[in-house]
Amino acid sequence: MRKMKIASMLLLLAGVSVIAACSSGGNGVAESGNASSGAAATGTGSGGATKTVKMLNFKVEIKDQLAAMIKEYEQLTPGVKIALETIGGGADSAAALRTKFSSGDQPDIFLNGGYKELDLWLEHLEDLSDQPWAEHVLPFAKEPMTKDGKLYGQPLNLEGYGFIYNKDLFKQAGITELPKTFDELEAAAAKLQAAGITPFVNGYGEWWVLGNHLANIGFAYQDNPDTFIAGLDQGTATFVDNEKFQQWVKLFDLTLKYGGKNSLQVDYNTQISEFATGKAAMTQQGNWTQVSLSETNPSLNIGLLPMPINNDAEAMDKLPVGVPYSWVVYNKSKVKDEAKAFLDWMVSSDIGKRYMTEEFKHIPAFDNITANNEILGQLAADIIAYSQANRTISWNWFKFPGGEATSHYFSDAMQGYVGGQLSKEAMLKEFLTKWNDLNK
Repeated sequence: MRKMKIASMLLLLAGVSVIAACSSGGNGVAESGNASSGAAATGTGSGGATKTVKMLNFKVEIKDQLAAMIKEYEQLTPGVKIALETIGGGADSAAALRTKFSSGDQPDIFLNGGYKELDLWLEHLEDLSDQPWAEHVLPFAKEPMTKDGKLYGQPLNLEGYGFIYNKDLFKQAGITELPKTFDELEAAAAKLQAAGITPFVNGYGEWWVLGNHLANIGFAYQDNPDTFIAGLDQGTATFVDNEKFQQWVKLFDLTLKYGGKNSLQVDYNTQISEFATGKAAMTQQGNWTQVSLSETNPSLNIGLLPMPINNDAEAMDKLPVGVPYSWVVYNKSKVKDEAKAFLDWMVSSDIGKRYMTEEFKHIPAFDNITANNEILGQLAADIIAYSQANRTISWNWFKFPGGEATSHYFSDAMQGYVGGQLSKEAMLKEFLTKWNDLNK
């Protein structure tokens, strides 16, 4: 039902606008922007006291563009400063947020993934249902942040991921038909290797590449992901005995077989650099990498492939599409009016809309923001095409017990499997053990 909503909305607005559904990337360092640490810091400005809004961002790939947009807002809004801090990549952003709240250094604006994570943070969140932008949010993009009829977040954007592939390297290897099934993907990898081209560069040093995005594939290809998750919660389902997860391990193995010897040492920056410079033909990432890839290699000719786990072409030829995060406002903030005003400006002003599409390369989650494939890039174009064809699968990690806390444990087990410390069965059993622990 959800993918039907995505497709119908895209078809309705196709032609003049683009709408469709991390993840975080980067070095995992905290970077402070326009600086003041107080929730309502005061200073001398042209209109009297300066109010400072603290904003915590987890999307490292847009940190520079976001900082530039904030500067423009501050020039237009005397007396208001936005203190931007970015944490992402290998850093545990959820733990960093918890630390800030426990120490009394709560951000006024931060990101939330919705679903189980919304439940975890609900007592701290402002109801944003009455905000001017709320009526323009695409209905399916509201779902992660809606509780009891109230909307608690402004969707950052819509994203999709899969195997990004280098079209020129595929052509060089003589691959004329894009792989849609597991066997076809395996054959393509073998053909690339025979041509002297490394098939995959795997960023398996990053927990979210494994624990969020790769692990999600085993969930998303279930006949009903929500039913499977409910079964895990109720103790009626397992990973070891699940056919789709057994198939999923084969895909995992394929990336390891054709992905070099040091996948655990490859972080996000290395992954992007090696792929952008043609050192590998495929890599598991999403459209959030478009800016970094284009900056590294402006002539890079790329597209997005599905991540098939079996040979059912009709079922496998789909991309995972979803809302990565939503902006939320701390409900006890002394500057929540200023925080709300900034969020509204981001998605209603011409400047904010331009940054979203032209600088962030975001697929908008709003019916009043238009863009085109040329602006958004090749990866977004493929995501939009798949979405318009109703060929999408779901994002599920924010539905896990504890939200992304589960993803961290999944990543630990998956890295143990890559390193040879865990067998396939032991890895899948560890998934269930941690799932049950977090459900207690």
